[in-house]
Amino acid sequence: MAVVDAKDLTKFKLEADGSVKRVKTMFRNTIEQGGKFEPEADRYVLYVSLACPWAHRTLIVRALKGLENIIAVVRTTPHMSTNGWPFASVDAFPGADVDPYNNADHVRDLYAKADPNHSGRPSVPVLWDTKHKTIVNNESAEIIRILNTAFNHLLPEKSANLDLFPPNLRDEIDEINAWIYDTINDGVYKSGFAAAQEVYEKAFERVFEGLDRVEAALKGKDYLIGDQLTEADVRLYVTIIRFDVVYHSCFKCNKTTIRDGYPEIHRWLRQLYWNNEAFKSTTNFDHIKHHYWWSLFMINANRIVPVGPIPSIHPLWCDELM
Repeated sequence: MAVVDAKDLTKFKLEADGSVKRVKTMFRNTIEQGGKFEPEADRYVLYVSLACPWAHRTLIVRALKGLENIIAVVRTTPHMSTNGWPFASVDAFPGADVDPYNNADHVRDLYAKADPNHSGRPSVPVLWDTKHKTIVNNESAEIIRILNTAFNHLLPEKSANLDLFPPNLRDEIDEINAWIYDTINDGVYKSGFAAAQEVYEKAFERVFEGLDRVEAALKGKDYLIGDQLTEADVRLYVTIIRFDVVYHSCFKCNKTTIRDGYPEIHRWLRQLYWNNEAFKSTTNFDHIKHHYWWSLFMINANRIVPVGPIPSIHPLWCDELM
């Protein structure tokens, strides 16, 4: 299987100054009653990679909302190549799926089916409509909000009442999402894919400025905003759970680890992972490590996947809480 080159990374464009910029997603429809895409059970499929943090967002929200029996999931392998994300039909990696809906070998086949003239990068997640045989949306930030409300009428009361974007907190959620995305979610990629020393160092500092700010925000709190779980926690979690395992080393964000340098974030992370099955069950460290260390040939030419850190995540109770 061919490997991916830096300039071909999904959703990224390498700029002349050595920085990277994200490419905008192209499918931006929604699911709503009375619209083209009606909210129905057994109609929609989430195509995801367990390695991808953006896809991971959608898996967590699907689990939190109890949508497992309403929206199906098809998982790619972690071995992204020049052909993009493959399914198990061409790369039989444990935990990956054969695509039973479109018989696709790669995610790019879905994009070609949805739009034969599509020229963008075939990214995950993909929210697929089996009725119209097309992509509804491929922007994770929008997909999680679709999942948060669109299917409430099909859910039991407890699940329907769970609101990860409540009206009274929306301004605060949008505000914190914006700077966490810029400095942390996307910041680790700006560091890892920088092609110039100065660009890397600026991105590196921004990552840890963002982490410092989160550390202060979580002081004495279980959640980022108010006293409840919101989408802000979901969006931060998918980066923090990958930080010690891959971003610290693979993306050169090595000022410190979460477990050694950020006790409040570390506590928050472990509580989400160990106390909420939606976070634990959707986190696959094997896929995460194999993707970043295998696929990024320019970083790891021999494709050696590190054994550590051990453990991938500490137990809920450890020395710092004694």
